[in-house]
Amino acid sequence: MTEQPQRLVVVGASLAGLRAVEGARRSGFTGSVTLIGAEEHLPYNRPPLSKEYLAATPDGPPEVTFRSEDMLRRELGVDLRLGAPATGLDADGCAVLVDGGAPVPYDALVIATGAVARVLPGTERLAGVHTLRTVDDATAVRRALDDGARLVVVGAGFIGSEVASKARERGLPVTLLEAADIPLRRALGDEMGLACAALHDRAGTDLRRGVAVRAIRRDEQGLGVELGDGSVVGADLVVAGVGADPAVSWLEGSDVELGDGAICDRTLATSVPGVYAAGDVAHWYNPLFEQSMRLEHWTSAAEQGAAAAFNALHPGEARAYSTVPYFWSDWYGTRIQFVGLSRSDEVRVVTGDPEDGRWVALYRTGDRLTGALAIDHPTHIMKYRMMISRGCPWAEALDFARTRDEQAQSATSGT
Repeated sequence: MTEQPQRLVVVGASLAGLRAVEGARRSGFTGSVTLIGAEEHLPYNRPPLSKEYLAATPDGPPEVTFRSEDMLRRELGVDLRLGAPATGLDADGCAVLVDGGAPVPYDALVIATGAVARVLPGTERLAGVHTLRTVDDATAVRRALDDGARLVVVGAGFIGSEVASKARERGLPVTLLEAADIPLRRALGDEMGLACAALHDRAGTDLRRGVAVRAIRRDEQGLGVELGDGSVVGADLVVAGVGADPAVSWLEGSDVELGDGAICDRTLATSVPGVYAAGDVAHWYNPLFEQSMRLEHWTSAAEQGAAAAFNALHPGEARAYSTVPYFWSDWYGTRIQFVGLSRSDEVRVVTGDPEDGRWVALYRTGDRLTGALAIDHPTHIMKYRMMISRGCPWAEALDFARTRDEQAQSATSGT
């Protein structure tokens, strides 16, 4: 491998992959850049696919493509290889193996293949049953909603909840099935998971917790979702929101260490020299929290793409990547935002009341603020994110929340 890389290859035409390309050019890299994507589509924005893309709009779904092909090829000088999934990595020969094509050589490589939605067993070829990961998935789901489908969503996580929300906004009947007793337990903790679940009840969604799906079948009357107790829920459309797995199967047999994703150090470097990872596929050591993690969040994918490209192209100047996790979700016109980590010693509501559907809760670990959840309080969340990043003491966070509430009450009363 040359001291100064001249050939950058990015595998995964995702947000992280696009930001890697943009970051490389922004850092002054003038060598060749090849972007390999399994889908035939140009890089596009995924969060809207389960949100506004599914809304009933007369002008059709919103545009989700980030950049035109002309901009990528001419302005960024990218060699696009779309519809050509990577099938392997020849680490010794420094080349990416591509389905139906010649190996693509690299001096520096960024893996940004994202994650693959889990499929409900036995439904792989069953018409009317979908996951929601790609723009093609979203187009199929939107078409069914346009036709007035009776919807069953399996999994009350963020994706499933967003799909349920958009269907209810159309006035369609929705049954939301969740295997756990408490939805979003891992993401928000028990108390806040239950509080957010109440948003479904208020919107008229039939949320059923602690329910197992035994099988899904199709007959002349449509789809039937058989539950663990033997009952059957009828549907025209079933959307599975049961999680996703990092897309690393193409790396099996290579020298890249795999676990829950591609295992990386704090600079996003994998176990193979010159190979870095970014986005949903990267399981890296976050020095801010002194632990390894893999995030499926828009913000971290964008940041990691640029960071991985810089470090791959400038290994002598490689910088550690650390972040306070941040994600958002939209349900029934309500904005849900979370920063930090949900595992904690205490969760305390400091603003508003979950009974009213609008509140802020803080998460404590030891004597530090380590997480914050804001429901329809968008101005609060980024301040708490900054406080978490600097290791804010718990007492200081409570004082800040108290002062902010007092100021808000004074402004409301006009005193």
